[in-house]
Amino acid sequence: MAVINSPTNFRVLQWAKLKQKIQRDKSKQFIAEGYHCLAEASKANCLLETISTESGAPFGVSHHQVSYDVLAKLSSMATPAKMLGICKMQPARSPGEKILLIDQVHHPGNLGTIIRNGVAFCVDTIVTHASVDIYNPKVVQASQGMVFHLNIMKKPLRDYITEIKAQGYQIIGTDVRDGMPLQKARAASKHALLLGSEGDGVGEDLLSLCDIKVHIPMHPLCESLNVGVAAGILLYGLRREC
Repeated sequence: MAVINSPTNFRVLQWAKLKQKIQRDKSKQFIAEGYHCLAEASKANCLLETISTESGAPFGVSHHQVSYDVLAKLSSMATPAKMLGICKMQPARSPGEKILLIDQVHHPGNLGTIIRNGVAFCVDTIVTHASVDIYNPKVVQASQGMVFHLNIMKKPLRDYITEIKAQGYQIIGTDVRDGMPLQKARAASKHALLLGSEGDGVGEDLLSLCDIKVHIPMHPLCESLNVGVAAGILLYGLRREC
């Protein structure tokens, strides 16, 4: 197969559209970067085709050899990974017993870290609202490919919380002021942990729907933690056997 050298090649232009959220949502496809992320996509049967400056198809899907300029056009990183992939979004499925609710988390690195923590501590489903797009290339990269191993949905959280409470889920909110110490909290077998924005935390409108509220005890000199770090501590503290 001939090497694709032109950044204005029709196929390249179609791939490049996936850097835009509106096109990702329309096509149900997105770009992942780096061999490790593509290996995880392949394990989850989400990898459709690969793109790199080298020949060969390491994952057994359609492979396209391109110039460095083409790779740079498609990458979201200052220095492109050696290999990119076009991946498909998985359809939503039953939420399972352990849900993570994400409200207004805007930094791609934070959301990627939360996703990675979710897999580490056996979350079944992540539901986001008014947050950075889960399939933003920087989120996918920060998740180290763990985005392919979670059930992911986007829903208005107030309505969704009401819906799952009626199904018997315990809703656990995070509140640095009025929450009980994490070590005293007991999660039900079916529960959803609610995390809020980097700056403001969980809003009062959503906290009012929670069955219990928790906080992470810490030194008084430290007012708060990065939401990605806090997510890992909370999920570990509330963990049940996977």
